[in-house]
Amino acid sequence: MSTLFLRTLREDPADAEVPSHRLMARGGYVRRAAPGIYSWLPLGKLVLDNVAAVIREEMGRIGAQEMLLPTLLPSEYYEATGRWTEYGDALFRLKDRKGADYALTPTHEELFTWLVKGEYSSYKDFPVVLYQIQEKFRDEARPRAGVLRGREFHMKDSYSFDIDDEGLQRSYDLHREAYVRIFERLGLSFVVVSAQSGAMGGSASEEFLAETPTGEDTFVRSTGSDYAANVEAVHTPAPPAGSVEGLPEAQVHRTPETPTIETLVDFFNAAGLGRTFTAADTLKNVLVKTREPGSADWEVMGVGVPGDREVDMKRLEAALHPAEVQLLDEADFEAHPFLVKGYVGPNALLANKLRYVVDPRVVEGTAWITGADKPDHHVMNLVCGRDFTPDGTVEAADVREGDPSPDGQGTLYTARGIEIGHIFQLGRKYTDAFELDALGADGKPKRVTMGSYGIGVSRVVAAVVEQCHDEKGVVWPREVAPADVHVVGTGKGEQIDVALRIAEELEQRGVRVLVDDRKGVSPGVKFTDAELLGVPTCLIVGKGLSEGRLELRDRASGEQEEIGLEEAVDRVASAVAAG
Repeated sequence: MSTLFLRTLREDPADAEVPSHRLMARGGYVRRAAPGIYSWLPLGKLVLDNVAAVIREEMGRIGAQEMLLPTLLPSEYYEATGRWTEYGDALFRLKDRKGADYALTPTHEELFTWLVKGEYSSYKDFPVVLYQIQEKFRDEARPRAGVLRGREFHMKDSYSFDIDDEGLQRSYDLHREAYVRIFERLGLSFVVVSAQSGAMGGSASEEFLAETPTGEDTFVRSTGSDYAANVEAVHTPAPPAGSVEGLPEAQVHRTPETPTIETLVDFFNAAGLGRTFTAADTLKNVLVKTREPGSADWEVMGVGVPGDREVDMKRLEAALHPAEVQLLDEADFEAHPFLVKGYVGPNALLANKLRYVVDPRVVEGTAWITGADKPDHHVMNLVCGRDFTPDGTVEAADVREGDPSPDGQGTLYTARGIEIGHIFQLGRKYTDAFELDALGADGKPKRVTMGSYGIGVSRVVAAVVEQCHDEKGVVWPREVAPADVHVVGTGKGEQIDVALRIAEELEQRGVRVLVDDRKGVSPGVKFTDAELLGVPTCLIVGKGLSEGRLELRDRASGEQEEIGLEEAVDRVASAVAAG
């Protein structure tokens, strides 16, 4: 440590929001270069490489072959699949000196597909799994939380190519099993959840989430089964449709001073109509505008949800992807005077040929209180399938604890996590774009099918810190830690010399060592730094050396014991071997 490029910090960075950001900066693992862009200093690079080493071992076990592709690509690859426009503002775009368009790559489906097309042409060449570990780029609108949501990040992305759907399923299952092994070896507590495919496309999609209250992904689990899903992928169980025959006619009521769902319910409960109303009896219509990638035109649409629910914009955006979604502003209402703000009902939307989609709970035969399309008026007993027919359903309403599980078993409860991995069955989206065919055993061309599988390597490091820390600093699992043992020599002379000798002997036995040989630094500062850096085992060469005694500490449990000088190397080596 006397020569290590390292300075620990006593104060948290001003912009640190989560423990991983705070502790990785204070421990000298990373330093901020710009918003969302970080330098990995020597200890941080060791940790990053340790995570990558585990990934490489497990990818090797499933027969994957490592490559390295460029991070700067011409636009043609993304234009072939439509993602040059679909990515929108998230894509870093630039021009070369000749004016040609290029991108800093966020992912590499296109180039991998193009490369396989150029090399392989027979069913005998497949299956093949290719991967890389490299930097990726995404122009985050609000980079935050240190390396958890950055604009430049380290990622492992792999791609499977199979001759048929059965082969794709096998490749997908192999990756899923490999990911479980990887995250278990890295000491993470994680859950696998159903997810949306987003800009990747394809069908089956699952996320691996590291469970932590600081995570920005909300997911749900069932009390009665192993069902788990990202909130954006939750499907709302629809009630059975009912008959519209014999239901009361729709009635318009003047409803002054009812700006909220709560005041609207109070109004109808006070009207003496012979029944009690709740917010769930009302139909809230939220107005948004959407724009498809590459289009300059916005389309206004209405989203109807039960009044006891809010529209979750993330769920709506996921449902309408890749379209851009925004709430209407005042100018939009002025341009569409038939939309009476606060009193919009289904009929004004449908009569003016605007798209109107509803929550799955809004089924035929359900009656609602909703806007009557004129100021201070609502309509009661507006029946779906009789008085209005929506254009379809959309998953946009918020998901709440206690909601029925989509698999019919138990109810949902929410938790938070950090996305550390995502696997997709892409199918033929990209092989169709590049016309990647292979000659089958019958002599006829077959369109190859693909899977895509990512791990956020730098995110994994931060996720480990989020789960493995205390008030003193990081508590690294041994597979991830920058060293196996931190040998601390206190004092000025003999203690440091002995610490260096022990460190050398440990290194000769294959133990990774960080040795504090700094002179003129107080024992208190050295102990504080050792706790902050979080190496799993700490061996202290201190005042007890004069009596042949050293102190052995376990960072995770806090246990400490005195051991003899002569047994120190054997004891430490045994502790490291035991994990």
